[in-house]
Amino acid sequence: MTEVNRNEVFSQVRDALVELFEIDANDIKPEAQLYQELDLDSIDAVDLVVHLQNLTGKKIKPDEFKAVRTVDDIVDAVVELLKAE
Repeated sequence: MTEVNRNEVFSQVRDALVELFEIDANDIKPEAQLYQELDLDSIDAVDLVVHLQNLTGKKIKPDEFKAVRTVDDIVDAVVELLKAE
């Protein structure tokens, strides 16, 4: 199993948020609230999940993303997904 680098995952998540939603990269911090601070909505969350699935080649179950509230939560979910190889 390859070691999953949280910093790399964070970078990919940040890049996705910038690319998909034109969020300023400086606003994307691990503790940033997706819905309140970054103004994402549930449709945006689905777009992000699809993007992350394409990036990782892994199927993401919607249930795994229901509890996601912050950027760091996304990173945690992706790290867990990548570990489950």
